[in-house]
Amino acid sequence: MKTQQLSTLRFFSLLFILPGLAGLIVSAMVSTRYLDSMPRQAIPQELRMIPRNIHGVVIYQTKAEDEKLTLMEDSSVGIFLIGFALGCVYLRKWGIEQAIGAGADDAYTNESA
Repeated sequence: MKTQQLSTLRFFSLLFILPGLAGLIVSAMVSTRYLDSMPRQAIPQELRMIPRNIHGVVIYQTKAEDEKLTLMEDSSVGIFLIGFALGCVYLRKWGIEQAIGAGADDAYTNESA
């Protein structure tokens, strides 16, 4: 694989993995904020009927809050996994290229000896 292709693969890997990781951190912060501010019992008047278990504590939230946090968590995990997969492909291709380069160097030194 050409060096240009490897650097492009590394770029796209980081392009996905870093925002995915940032999204996971933000969703953890939102989840912690929900834990501190949401009620521990359902409040039908406020439409807080949807339970969410955060660190073993059940809080009740609205449907919109639940959808927002679920979307944030799921999309962050998906983006992170795409970046992780691209990173694994990059490391595999880079390792093969290094092995081929090392084999060519060994063959060159064996011929000259």
